[in-house]
Amino acid sequence: MLPNHRGQRVPNVTFHTRKDNQWVDVTTDELFANKTVVVFSLPGAYTPTCSSTHLPGYNELAPVFKQNGVDDIICISVNDAFVMNEWAKDQEAENITLIPDGNGEFTEGMGLLVDKSDLGFGKRSWRYSMLVRDGVINQMFIEPEEPGDPFKVSDAETMLRYINPQAVKPEVVSLFAKVGCPFCARAKAMLKEHGISYEEITLGKDITTRSLKAVTGATTVPQVFIDGKLIGGSEALESYFAAK
Repeated sequence: MLPNHRGQRVPNVTFHTRKDNQWVDVTTDELFANKTVVVFSLPGAYTPTCSSTHLPGYNELAPVFKQNGVDDIICISVNDAFVMNEWAKDQEAENITLIPDGNGEFTEGMGLLVDKSDLGFGKRSWRYSMLVRDGVINQMFIEPEEPGDPFKVSDAETMLRYINPQAVKPEVVSLFAKVGCPFCARAKAMLKEHGISYEEITLGKDITTRSLKAVTGATTVPQVFIDGKLIGGSEALESYFAAK
């Protein structure tokens, strides 16, 4: 049975990280002392569930975690510093601190270093999350010991519900735009003024005009969706904010 270290201190480890093309050693004390930190650990950078759901979920909800008393969100994986830094860029994970546990020392100290040699991974971390207050583990969510790669309890929403069941999640906004479009720039400015982050889908790069019409019913940009509802162009977005 995988160990739950709730109530215990995190392992005392020095992580070998890279910053500005230099090696920088970071200790667990630097990461956790006098802070409230959410940690999630996963089997590997660039792997499917980790890249499509686990990390993006925490990155998206990071502002809400901070509103609810969390100082930092840390992702730990048994990967080297170069891989973790490139993954952070690929994921645009500006709200997450990615920490390489290259030798698996921290993960082994947590008792969650598992053998994934059947996948050619060697020793990797079991998937879990935890809330750490001043270096002491307040709560842990460890995925069940099932075949494959279960992802049921270590997600961002489960952790957020534990911290504050009434926490309000941000609106999910998608913006269809085109490079050089002044109306798109206006829509982006309005979203920024209201503190709303958004996913930008670029016409001609990410989507064709035909696909844009199939999704939105229109061939012009911008087209803004908020929580799955089509708002429309920049004027419609202005009216939407005015009515709130």
